[in-house]
Amino acid sequence: MKLKTVYCGVMAAALMSVASGLAIAGGDPDQGKELSATCAACHGADGNSTIPTNPILAGQYESYLVQALKDYRSGARQNAIMAGFAAALSDQDIKDLAAYFSEQDSELDILER
Repeated sequence: MKLKTVYCGVMAAALMSVASGLAIAGGDPDQGKELSATCAACHGADGNSTIPTNPILAGQYESYLVQALKDYRSGARQNAIMAGFAAALSDQDIKDLAAYFSEQDSELDILER
């Protein structure tokens, strides 16, 4: 019975270690802000695009932004302009941009009030 208790404790510790590692593996919003200068022309300085055909990035889920950029980079998501920009991004760049834009206040929230 003691062996089972020890095993469960070890498994719980391992799971907590993995979970904390995932949180640490996120992006750096300060670095993302620096990288976002290229994005500003189409999506606004803080991710609140004023161009109706360009999506608002501010306030989007970080995981969504990561996936979208990776999909543009791989070609799974089609847009010639975004594919060109995303092709130059590393995985860390993508995480950093997603962290920055996800922390910004979205104009969509203001419109809903």
